[in-house]
Amino acid sequence: MHGLINRAIQSFVCNTYGEDRWRDVTEAAGLSFSDFEAMLTYEDDLTDNVLDALSGELRRDRSEILEDLGTYLVSHPAVEALRRLLRFGGETYVDFLYSLDELPGRARLAVNDLILPAMELREIRPGQFSLTCAPGLPGFGWVMMGILRAMADDYGALVMLEHAGARDGAEVIAITLVESAFSEGRSFELGVRVG
Repeated sequence: MHGLINRAIQSFVCNTYGEDRWRDVTEAAGLSFSDFEAMLTYEDDLTDNVLDALSGELRRDRSEILEDLGTYLVSHPAVEALRRLLRFGGETYVDFLYSLDELPGRARLAVNDLILPAMELREIRPGQFSLTCAPGLPGFGWVMMGILRAMADDYGALVMLEHAGARDGAEVIAITLVESAFSEGRSFELGVRVG
């Protein structure tokens, strides 16, 4: 597993539940260290152990934790760069949805050895979509649920999301756009201000 993913889990736990909780998780997972290096690669089992330990520590299902992780990745100020990357997908939530097919490629432009599962968006009827996340990162669909929910808030859209389960290892998310301009979205500027 790419260290960037493990580092994201670490940041999520530390910023949401505190450093002490993170140390408890790493001990329960049997790690001999407490900090992940973002640019290293780790065994997949190690990430599974951390997620299992976190699930036990919080007494919550892994799917709920992964969805919260996705929300954190878009909404927490400590990880603003991902929100910016996603907002380049378009001016509206629907534009953003259609840009998800390109997300794994855009992620590789930023970090060339970060491999995200391919995604395919299908419009079933106006306002109803399905997003299929290819196999590769178990639970990635739950992370995308959190991202989709947080990005809807970011765009001011009202959506209903349902994780429709896994089919042949691929995870499917049902998306219903109830209203595209439900509330005022968060401000977004193309350029970053320095200083």
